[in-house]
Amino acid sequence: MNKDSSGKVKFFSGEEIPLELHKVRVVQKLFLNPINQRLKAIEDAGFNTFQLNTKDVFLDMLTDSGTNAMSDNQVASMLQADDAYAGSQSFYRMEGAIREVFGTHYVLPVHQGRAAENIISQAFIKKGDVIPMNYHFTTTKAHMELNGGTIFEIYTDEALKIKSNNPFKGNIDIQKLKDLIKKYGTDCIPFIRFEASTNLIGGQPFSIANMREVCEIAKEHGIMMVMDASLIGENAYFIKQREEEFKNTSIKDILLLMFSLVDLSYFSSRKVSSTRGGGICTNRKDLFDKMRDLVTLYEGFLTYGGMSVREIEAMAVGIRETTDETVISQSPSFIAYLVNALDKLGIPVVTPAGALGCHIDCMGFLPHVPQTEYPAGALATALYIISGCRGMERGTISSVRDENGKDILADVELLRLAFPRRVFTLSQTMFTLDRLTWLFKNRNLVGGLRFVEEPAVLRFFNGRLEPTSDWPQKLVKQFKIDFGDSL
Repeated sequence: MNKDSSGKVKFFSGEEIPLELHKVRVVQKLFLNPINQRLKAIEDAGFNTFQLNTKDVFLDMLTDSGTNAMSDNQVASMLQADDAYAGSQSFYRMEGAIREVFGTHYVLPVHQGRAAENIISQAFIKKGDVIPMNYHFTTTKAHMELNGGTIFEIYTDEALKIKSNNPFKGNIDIQKLKDLIKKYGTDCIPFIRFEASTNLIGGQPFSIANMREVCEIAKEHGIMMVMDASLIGENAYFIKQREEEFKNTSIKDILLLMFSLVDLSYFSSRKVSSTRGGGICTNRKDLFDKMRDLVTLYEGFLTYGGMSVREIEAMAVGIRETTDETVISQSPSFIAYLVNALDKLGIPVVTPAGALGCHIDCMGFLPHVPQTEYPAGALATALYIISGCRGMERGTISSVRDENGKDILADVELLRLAFPRRVFTLSQTMFTLDRLTWLFKNRNLVGGLRFVEEPAVLRFFNGRLEPTSDWPQKLVKQFKIDFGDSL
């Protein structure tokens, strides 16, 4: 068998299978409880997978945020942590890693990505501003709107197509950007935001070519460029795999180029370097100065930013590991394996395979469930009941209501099955495939959900729902007929 740079190998049979490019030396016990226990667990959780206890979860595919496996070098680095409140050497080692890998001189530490969003929104957004971007993320949207801004998603026509061959569905539409600037003027646009490997539309990357075009327009009009770099490693990996100009370019050089094109970047270390924490990076001292005091006010002193210094040490190592293609290829290769297998079976899934997770098209999977009854939340519930796999709803439950109390329906209804780096094995991936295949054949048994407790902000975290009928019980009954006493 021959290994290629994608993290997959081609076996003698001709089949391409993702290969774990690591060995497992520390393990954590999992629980695969009987289906009746899983039904009770999801009932107790208000049919919201966020509210499940991990003792009731077999494969936790909710998110890759803070759940990636750390390397042996990251764990070892935590032993040298400097606990000083101010001037910690741990911070300076992390700062050095960011300067080396990202090419940015000024670094502000924060306790996670949404903290960076808060600082940036407070520093640069005023009431009446509009912020163009390729696509929003839930917490990004909330922070920007709380500070008086309005977001405009100016994605291309390909972005929301479930089945597509377009390699860069995360691109910004150039004409829409020009039209937006002409309509609102530069004074009302504090910055243009790029999100690396757009989370809510299937982990889809943007290209360097598109980034260059957008940055040229931004420079022409004196508009700042901001990049959410939380999934920057995967976006760089896709650029190397899919953009002809960069097929022979190292991941490190691609990263340096991407960061050089923007004025300001921020990231969640829970994603980019497999640790908790985050950061804001720039080469512009004026931007650094505008945010510095807000970090001290909301996060902590400038050399720890609300993070444990042990996490800061591990972050420094993890950021350097982001340049290692064998590290960043692991999640995309397993995602591609599951996506391609589901697609071959006719199960509706977002293509091409992206970053972060496998994204199932819930309106295609459950066409009989109205969008007002939250098909993505219903499918997340159904999959958990029949497999113990916990995914995340990325649809209308993750949206909001309008001023009249009606749901603003999501552009797409997706069930995200996250693949944290170096966490799941091939057999666990195949188990997930098997249960999804069974569920698709029995999809008519799945019904909708409705809210019984609904927080006003970010309701998908803490909201509680109930089924619109007794469909979960019918699903359990059919599962027992087909599988007997099998878990």
